[in-house]
Amino acid sequence: MALTDEIQTLTKAFTGLGVDERSLVTILGKWKPEERQSFRKGNPNFFKEDERHFERCHEDYVKRLEQEFMRFKKAIVLWTMHPWERDARMAKKAIKKGPEAYAVLVEIACSRSSEELLGARRAYHSLFEHSIEEDTSRYIKGSERKLLVALVSAYRYEGSKVEEDHAKSEAKALANAIKNSDKKKLLEDDEVVRILATRSKPHIQAVYKQYKQISDKNLDEDLEVALILKETVQCLCSPEKYYTKVLDEALKNGTNQKIRKALTRVIVTQADADMKNIREEFQTKYGVALSKKIEDTACGSYKDFLVNLVARGN
Repeated sequence: MALTDEIQTLTKAFTGLGVDERSLVTILGKWKPEERQSFRKGNPNFFKEDERHFERCHEDYVKRLEQEFMRFKKAIVLWTMHPWERDARMAKKAIKKGPEAYAVLVEIACSRSSEELLGARRAYHSLFEHSIEEDTSRYIKGSERKLLVALVSAYRYEGSKVEEDHAKSEAKALANAIKNSDKKKLLEDDEVVRILATRSKPHIQAVYKQYKQISDKNLDEDLEVALILKETVQCLCSPEKYYTKVLDEALKNGTNQKIRKALTRVIVTQADADMKNIREEFQTKYGVALSKKIEDTACGSYKDFLVNLVARGN
């Protein structure tokens, strides 16, 4: 392979999600000092020459490369954990990180079964000597606290029985709350929180249908004013659509590192859960297979591992 081709291959190996370890080993391992210098000069985004003509790495590049090398390791560690411990550790980080990570709490509370959420709460207790409810109440200070405490405390009925009259009544209650949200914020409305935090998933799905008939709009569409409520409804009613959107955002070029982290989280946590539905929804919505999108975006062992997880349930 010509030097220019090798430089292009190596540049690609250093970019994207993860790193292409095979290319790094085969090319860098045989390059002489002058060839490595050509690589540095040909990549001003990675290296810069100071006033002393010294070629140095951009600090941001060093940090980003370290993160990409860690991406595969973190995915493996999360995958090998017991699902309850994994959820407990992710919940702990989300609570401490603040509003940017509250969607993780919503995912754990709303897309898991009642037993899975209970297991995560038990794991949290064992790992951190506190309850997840206690820490959620202690560290979350904003208007989201009431909803999130209620969600992580829930143990929903998992049968299929739904009382349509109640569903219709609660759909009307939500419609009224949304209509009057300029007077009383939805996150401060006890009735809104009660419905979303205590009702079974089939019941919430029935409420969703009734709301559509009443308002001629989808419930989540009317919750744009409170993103965390929109995410709650989506995780309860159609988690495959919620996760498909999260994955699409994580796989876009130029996405920041915080959003990119969701790729590992979603694939690892859903591989044994709802991956088949997520794959089908992704294909339908974006016209490309999820595995193909990952292959085009990610690199190396990280890419191979995620593609294998996506293929589970075929």
